[in-house]
Amino acid sequence: MYGLEKDGGTTGIVLELVDGETLAEIIARGPLALGDALPIARQIADALETAHDKGVVHRDLKPANIKVTPEGKVKVLDFGLAKMLEPERAASSLSMSPTLMSAYPTYAGMILGTAAYMSPEQARGKQVDRRTDIWAFGCVLFEMLTGKQAFEGGETVSDAIASILKNEPDWNALPAGTPPHVRTLLRRCLQKDAQKRLPHIGIARLEIDEGPAAVALDTAVPSAQPAVARSRRSIRIAWN
Repeated sequence: MYGLEKDGGTTGIVLELVDGETLAEIIARGPLALGDALPIARQIADALETAHDKGVVHRDLKPANIKVTPEGKVKVLDFGLAKMLEPERAASSLSMSPTLMSAYPTYAGMILGTAAYMSPEQARGKQVDRRTDIWAFGCVLFEMLTGKQAFEGGETVSDAIASILKNEPDWNALPAGTPPHVRTLLRRCLQKDAQKRLPHIGIARLEIDEGPAAVALDTAVPSAQPAVARSRRSIRIAWN
């Protein structure tokens, strides 16, 4: 939010107008090549690290809340469900529950959020911290590389939550040329036990920057997989 402005008796909220496509729109056209996905993921990690350093947890990170501008800048949007980090409490807090998107009014005690990207602790309505955003980051990176959600639900929200709590992502869906350090990063982000999950999003940024693929992010998928390389789209991403 940029501020508040008054026009007569009306007060308006001033927000940034972000041009470009959402990441959801980009993924809808097909999975991204590694050289396009990693720079986007790096900028998402940057944004989350800034928020986390200020004590803010997003709680609703998903492709629809991420925009890529025509210049290749990545913007993480919709902090409407964000929550300031609070001291640990023994009991879970309904105020820390995620948001479940619905056309109906929300009431106290409802689980709120986008089910497919909820961490297990978030889906259970437990207190959450920055690690719930790290889980969602892993879901987003997985989806960029595969073109499908890490945890695809059935017909109901309950099905989606059950998938998160019980199932594992289809690791075989990752492109054959996905480097080992990226696979490891995804597995660390998507640990169901928050205690075993990547503890800080800055580590993901370092993995992307310093991993073997970082020296040549625009390198095509290895020639051993020519069909995969030909089928994957390429979009131009600018670095900050």
